[in-house]
Amino acid sequence: MSKPFVESVAWGDFAHFTQYVGQLNPWAPAALIPMLAWVSTGAELVLGVLLILGLFTPWAALLSGMLLLMFAGGMSIGTGIKSALNYSVFSAAAGAFTLVVLGAGPWSVDGWRGG
Repeated sequence: MSKPFVESVAWGDFAHFTQYVGQLNPWAPAALIPMLAWVSTGAELVLGVLLILGLFTPWAALLSGMLLLMFAGGMSIGTGIKSALNYSVFSAAAGAFTLVVLGAGPWSVDGWRGG
């Protein structure tokens, strides 16, 4: 029998995710951690949708790469470099920065707009 979805993720719910954000950002004041959790979640959502659509591709890719590098740094400090390497965060950041250089593809919204 498989586990329910919530039990099979690393943190399970937003309260535990917020604790994980605190672990990845030990230098941040405790009062700032919930805001960091919401901002990072919102940024991941917006940037992911922009990248899937191919809209504002260079900017979305640049910001995604920067967010991924910050995440990798937090993982390296908070949980050890092995976790950042296990989850391929550095290579994902490299992929995002590669997309900045390559630009939008022909099947993206940017490609259709000619930009």
